[in-house]
Amino acid sequence: MIAANHMAGLLMSLAVSAVFLAASTPGLAQGVEWEKLNKQVSDLRDAGKYDQAVDAARKALEIAGKSVGPDHPSVAANLSELAMLYRSQGQFAQAEPLCKRALAIYEKVRGPDHTDVAEVLNNLALIYDSQGEYAQAEPLCKRALAIQEKVCGPDHTDVAACLNTLARIFEGQRLFAQAEPLYQRSLAIREKALGLDDASVATSLNDLALLYKKQAKYVQGEPLYKRALAIYEKSSGPNHPYVATGLSNLASLYMKQGQYTKAEPLYQRALAIREMAFGPDQPIVAASLSSLAGIYYGQRKFAEAEPLSRRALAINEKTLGSDHPNVATDLEHLAALYRELNRVKDAEPLEERAKRIRATKR
Repeated sequence: MIAANHMAGLLMSLAVSAVFLAASTPGLAQGVEWEKLNKQVSDLRDAGKYDQAVDAARKALEIAGKSVGPDHPSVAANLSELAMLYRSQGQFAQAEPLCKRALAIYEKVRGPDHTDVAEVLNNLALIYDSQGEYAQAEPLCKRALAIQEKVCGPDHTDVAACLNTLARIFEGQRLFAQAEPLYQRSLAIREKALGLDDASVATSLNDLALLYKKQAKYVQGEPLYKRALAIYEKSSGPNHPYVATGLSNLASLYMKQGQYTKAEPLYQRALAIREMAFGPDQPIVAASLSSLAGIYYGQRKFAEAEPLSRRALAINEKTLGSDHPNVATDLEHLAALYRELNRVKDAEPLEERAKRIRATKR
C-alpha cells in the first residue's frame, strides 16, 4: 500500500504540475510551492511531527483550491491527507467533514468504483471506528473492500488495509471470531508484499495482538506486540508516534495482567514521545496521561495519579468539548480516585456530571 500511495502521489503531482504550468508563470510558481508543501507534509508525517504537517497540509490545500478549483482530484487528495492527520491526533470532528468532501469529489470525478474512492471510504470508516460508530463504519469499509478486490485483486496491499479496518470494526463490536481471520489475511498479504519489517506489517501485528488481549489470550498477544514495537523502532526511529503506539499497546497488555512495574516505564516513554510529537494539549496525550494514571491507581499511588487524571480531563474538555464521552470517562476515573481517598464530596459532582453526559449520548 505504501508503494502504491507513493506512486499515486507522484502521478497526482505530475498531473497538477501540468495544470499549474498551463495556467501561466504565476501558476507555475504555485505548482512548485504546492509540490514543496506536499513533500513537507509527507516528511513531517513520517517524522511524527503532526502539528507541523497539519500546517503544511492546510497551505497545500489552499493553493490547490485556488489554482485548480474546488472539485479537482488534487484537492481531494489534500483533504484526505489532512483528515487523516487530524484523526491521528484524535481530532475526529475536524477529520470527518474533510474526508466526506474528498469522497464527494472523487466520486464525481473518478466514478463510484475507483480505487481513490475506496481509499477515502476506508479512511472515513477508520474515523467512525475510532469513535465507536460501527454502524456507520461497516458499510463504508465493506464497499471499499469490494472495490479494491475487484480492481486490484485479492492479494493487493490496499485490500489488506480494508481487511484490517473491517476486522477492527468487528472487534469493536466484540465479534472476535469474525475479526481474527481478517486480521490474519491482512497480515499475510502485507508480509508477502512488503516484507517482514514494514510498518504496515507492524500495524497488522498490533491489531491482531489487541484482539487476543481482549480475549485474555495474553500469551498469544505479547510476542506480536513486541515484534510490532521492534519494527516501528527500526523503521521510524525511537521517538516516532508509531513507537508510542507500540509501547502503549504492550504496556496495556502488562497492565491487564497486573504487571505494573513492566507497564509503567513503557507508558512513561509513550507519553514523552506523544508530548514531543503532538504538543502537550492533544487528546492522544490525554490518553497516555490516563493510562499512566491507571498504573498509579492500580498501585494505590493516588497522589501520583490525581494530577495526571486532572490534566487528561482538562485536555479533553478543551479539545473535545465538555459533553464528550471521553470527558465522561475522565470524570469517572477521577471520581473513583477521590472515593479511594475518602473525598466523597469531590467525587459526587463528577459522577453526576458523567451520568448526564452518558444519558445524552444514548
